[in-house]
Amino acid sequence: MVTSDQRRRQLAREKYERQQQRRAEARQKSRKRLAVIGAAVAVVVAALVGLVAGGVFDGDKKKDEAADPAASPSAAPTPQQSPSPAMAIDAKAKYTFDLKTSAGDIKFEMDAAKTPQTVNSFKSLADKKFFDNTKCHRLTTGGIFVLQCGDPQGTGSGGPGYTIADENLDALGKPNETGQVVYPAGTVAMANTGQPGSGGSQFFLVYKDSPLAPTYTPFGKIDAAGLKALEEVAKAGVADGSQDGAPKTPVTIEKGTVTQN
Repeated sequence: MVTSDQRRRQLAREKYERQQQRRAEARQKSRKRLAVIGAAVAVVVAALVGLVAGGVFDGDKKKDEAADPAASPSAAPTPQQSPSPAMAIDAKAKYTFDLKTSAGDIKFEMDAAKTPQTVNSFKSLADKKFFDNTKCHRLTTGGIFVLQCGDPQGTGSGGPGYTIADENLDALGKPNETGQVVYPAGTVAMANTGQPGSGGSQFFLVYKDSPLAPTYTPFGKIDAAGLKALEEVAKAGVADGSQDGAPKTPVTIEKGTVTQN
């Protein structure tokens, strides 16, 4: 027969065992929660590391590179808003872009067989008088040697509302050990944002051999008179005395026309 004293001890022991079991279960649940939180933190940290490594937070660095005259003749991004014009040129023909500018006439020949999308776009824009009364907004006199035009806003941030594909990128030979090729004096090439297929209406006129990465579509060759006019603009330098900015001698495209040869 179980005495009352034994019964009390038995009940106390059972209560103690239940308490211990609950505490063990609580500790187990706590460890699981910490494991889940730790895994989530690890995922977030890994994602942040990946973003930093990928340059997502390097805004200031990217701005500095874009401002470096030796970096590129790229323009500010032009959002794609509408489709590029339908093909309406003879893809086997040659065309001449005739720029009547305040600094003199500048003509360059374009070969549609090598750059059909680019030539077609420029023909379409010129036919709509897109380039008329626009400023060449950027002259670079150090590192690279170019005059950049084709922005209707005259700020370096404008475009036609669409982008076109890169073309003819291997035309200037194989890159050297620094990943660059020479864009010879007289070359006309597309400006872009630094991203593939981001060209719009902005282009640059090379007045002196310039080393650049082969990422800018070369699509024209300036005639002798046009190159001389460019050289005169370059001699006057940049308006603020730096090596990269608005030309001291303002250059306005009074009229731009494209005709088939």
